[in-house]
Amino acid sequence: MAKQPKQSMSRALQRRENINGYLFMLPSLIFFVGFVIIPMFMCIFMSLTDANMRDQALPHFIGIKNFVDLWKDEDFLGALKNTFLIVVVSVPTVCAFSLWVASAIYKLKSPVLSAFRCIFYLPVVTGSVAVTVVWKWMYDNYNGILNTALKGAGLIEKNINFLGTPGIAIWCIIIILFTTSVGQPIVLYVSALGNVDQSLVEAAEVDGANHMQVFWKIKWPQIMPTTLYILVITTINSFQCFALIQLLTSGGSDTDTVMFRIYWTAFKLTEQQGHFGYANAMGVVLAIFIAILSAVQFRLAREK
Repeated sequence: MAKQPKQSMSRALQRRENINGYLFMLPSLIFFVGFVIIPMFMCIFMSLTDANMRDQALPHFIGIKNFVDLWKDEDFLGALKNTFLIVVVSVPTVCAFSLWVASAIYKLKSPVLSAFRCIFYLPVVTGSVAVTVVWKWMYDNYNGILNTALKGAGLIEKNINFLGTPGIAIWCIIIILFTTSVGQPIVLYVSALGNVDQSLVEAAEVDGANHMQVFWKIKWPQIMPTTLYILVITTINSFQCFALIQLLTSGGSDTDTVMFRIYWTAFKLTEQQGHFGYANAMGVVLAIFIAILSAVQFRLAREK
């Protein structure tokens, strides 16, 4: 009989803690529902309509017509090809380079390590517009530092129009995306490598394991969660490449991406007077591709 008051007090305390926890979560939950969940369902609904800026009447339901038209749209297919090129090139290179740099610097003394982390992380905290303006000056066809350096080294005879030449402009964009994407993964990998169980590393080295064997058998499994996170966020950021395209080429020189095509279709495409339904269909397709690639990455990480 004496235990019942304690149990009731414990349940009341637990109930009160749960209520307080939900109250603390409420602002974030409202923000998430209002700015993520509801717009997501609105996007799916609008993708099934002919909504545009021309008609003030309510949009008409047209089913999957927008999705069918997408696969006949050469502009969208070209943008999708460029988007996948950016993802396929940038994601592995960013992850591999970040891991290589982190492996080289994570054992350095604290002041030197902090200096390296600051250098690599600086482009991340710098505004994307400022970074893009600097790169645009470097790529400039007349006064750019790259053309000046290449001509000075005797590698080229006349200036190269980096951002105006199809086939070159997309790779210039990928280079900028790479330099602005490695900062955060390097910091994360440095932290992950610093938390590796050193007793396992020392035991493996005593048993005669070389550096490569120690990395793949001891370190790599322990930093896998960090690797998975980096893969996912890098994939999402690469799929959502928009600011670089908008500021450097405005989709010209065969640099159109799905994100830029969504913006152009919804707000700039005068022929269709802002076809919101069609643009939302592009957004749904892009979200599906991101979800599929993220799921594949999760599956591969679990198997390893």
